[in-house]
Amino acid sequence: MSATFLTPLRTEWLALRPALDGQVRRTGRSRALPEPPAGPVVVAGVAGALSPELRPGDLVVATRVIGPIADPTDVHELPAAPLLAGALRRAGFRVHLGPVVTTERVIDDPAARAELAATTGAIAVDTESSLLLRGAEHAVVVRAIVDTPDQRLLSLDMPARGLAALGALRKAGPVLADWSAATAEREVVLATPRSFCAGVNRAIDIVDRALDRFGSPVYVRRQIVHNSHVVAGLERKGAVFVEEVEEVPEGSTVVLAAHGVAPQVRADAAARQLNVIDATCPLVAKVHTEVRRFAGLDHTVFLIGHEEHEEVEGTLGEAPGNVVVVADAEQARTASVADPEKVSYVMQTTLAVDEAEQTAAVLRERFPQLRAPRRDDICYATTNRQQAVRTVARESDLVIVVGSHNSSNSQRLAEVARAEGAAAYLVDDLGEVDLAWLQGVSRVGITAGASAPPYLVDQVVAGLTGLGPVSTREAEGVEESVHFTLPREVS
Repeated sequence: MSATFLTPLRTEWLALRPALDGQVRRTGRSRALPEPPAGPVVVAGVAGALSPELRPGDLVVATRVIGPIADPTDVHELPAAPLLAGALRRAGFRVHLGPVVTTERVIDDPAARAELAATTGAIAVDTESSLLLRGAEHAVVVRAIVDTPDQRLLSLDMPARGLAALGALRKAGPVLADWSAATAEREVVLATPRSFCAGVNRAIDIVDRALDRFGSPVYVRRQIVHNSHVVAGLERKGAVFVEEVEEVPEGSTVVLAAHGVAPQVRADAAARQLNVIDATCPLVAKVHTEVRRFAGLDHTVFLIGHEEHEEVEGTLGEAPGNVVVVADAEQARTASVADPEKVSYVMQTTLAVDEAEQTAAVLRERFPQLRAPRRDDICYATTNRQQAVRTVARESDLVIVVGSHNSSNSQRLAEVARAEGAAAYLVDDLGEVDLAWLQGVSRVGITAGASAPPYLVDQVVAGLTGLGPVSTREAEGVEESVHFTLPREVS
């Protein structure tokens, strides 16, 4: 399967032909096709800008195309747009994502363009895209900007701007060739469970309820959970994220993130008379309790985890004189203690289960009196998601893990998938998926870290439909029913 590239004008066809020889079809201006091409479609050409942010030579990838008549049903949604936009941005292009409107004639008057932008929400205008998309099930649209509201089409510098647009289109040819090479009919296997866990749901709910109860701004120390989309969404609602409580105005409301904090942070908040709402995951709080209990016995406590992670930072703060952070089995082989008879261990909750157990095994071998936590520290959600990604990886050519790059549990999911022999990549969203990963791949496994919103998975699945037909199925897995109560301040 390969894509068909539709270019209305001869100049557009000539610009793309070097990279896409044999795949580019000139359709003619403002003309619908008698019947849509079989397989994926890419509409490519030039357009006029409706937004002042766009400049000649910029590329627009359409998130939707609005038809030339005042018919609300004449709208083509293009969910693969962020996938193509991401590929173009990585190639160095200035790319804009947004709606494109098709009109029956060229709109050159600035006032008319302003009205068109206001009534449709579009950022660019052309005269063909809506017509060429009729009947196309798997499609994207990319347009290079020629003219803008303040640089009109019919002006002396139009030839230079036209060359800039066609030059950008020509340079985009290799990326579009990569798009064509990635087209295929695919099956998507969704890991079960995936995405939000009970602790993350609780933390987000706490911030939402705090905003409702106390009004904006509500301050949050560090990222409430390690996901950029969650943080951005809460910022839009009025949450203000800070690094330390010293940045919070005295007497204000502050939420402590799900990863937990050292006791000193609470003391600093009290000194500023802050209204503190603790969103620490109850499973992380359990590890803090274990550290205090072991430290009370005058034990050296091995904390198996990554020293740079916020959860480890907070746990270490419970008894810094008693805790030794051990990252892996290699460090466990060289760790030293004052009294080998008085030792215990705890774990960061988001580790890879197998690697954490290997580290603990080395400690048990070296220190026969080592005491373990009363219950496993690695949380149920981490364990369930790692087992789920193993299941998916064993039957997939490629595994995509959705989650932010500072998310420990998301990173571990990619590592677990690779350990099963699958190619696996961690992406923050659809825009980070590389077309090269998809070439020759017919079955894609998809999961998401415990801090990644479910809608990001939906967007990745929908984005793959731009490359061809996609069937989806849920892999068998554990059904989660865990729920944590909210703190009294917001319950």
